[in-house]
Amino acid sequence: MPRITLNYRFRDEPRRHTLDFDEARPAPHRLAYRLILLHYADAENSLLIPSADDSPEAILEQAEVLEITDIRGQAESGETPPA
Repeated sequence: MPRITLNYRFRDEPRRHTLDFDEARPAPHRLAYRLILLHYADAENSLLIPSADDSPEAILEQAEVLEITDIRGQAESGETPPA
């Protein structure tokens, strides 16, 4: 399972997490979805979490609303996934 290090801003503060993904080059909306889950999965209001079936644009928009921005992924091998 490929490990991707995500560099991003959460509430305008730089953050970094390394997560496992099913694919070596996950699409940007998949990176955003995982970060939304990371930060809001325990939220009492599950309406904050987009459905995994939502459009890529809807997931990226929700990430921005939730103040998750400037997402950049770096594969552990040094290969940069699309951002």
